[in-house]
Amino acid sequence: MASILALHGPNLNLLGTREPHIYGSDTLDNINQRLLEQCSEVGHEYSHLQSNAESELVDRLHLARIDGTAFIIVNFGGFTHTSVTLRDAILAAEIPFIEVHLSNLHAREEFRRKSYFADIAVGSIVGLGAQGYELALEAIFRKLSI
Repeated sequence: MASILALHGPNLNLLGTREPHIYGSDTLDNINQRLLEQCSEVGHEYSHLQSNAESELVDRLHLARIDGTAFIIVNFGGFTHTSVTLRDAILAAEIPFIEVHLSNLHAREEFRRKSYFADIAVGSIVGLGAQGYELALEAIFRKLSI
């Protein structure tokens, strides 16, 4: 059994109501419930944190270094394009991760096309809406079974 963590960044608590034409109508609670069910079906643990505060995400990454977290799914929202601090924290955690974005960053504004995490992630899933989280989890299950 492995422990899988999902970290959700700023404004993701508004999923389902914030710009549904871009981010979809799924709520973060629904997404987390599906991921929990997926993990339970195969015997893995699932935990998650959503925060609008960069420091809380950093603190959770520091805890992940020592709490047995085996893999992380990250959607750092707007911090994706700005946070050297989160990049340093995820590198320090030394835990593999997959980056997920609901919208296709490459089809949006120029400033959203640069991720501070894509080059250090196991992989990135963009533009597939909430399904991206589920696909990330399937990839993690495969990686953990190798």
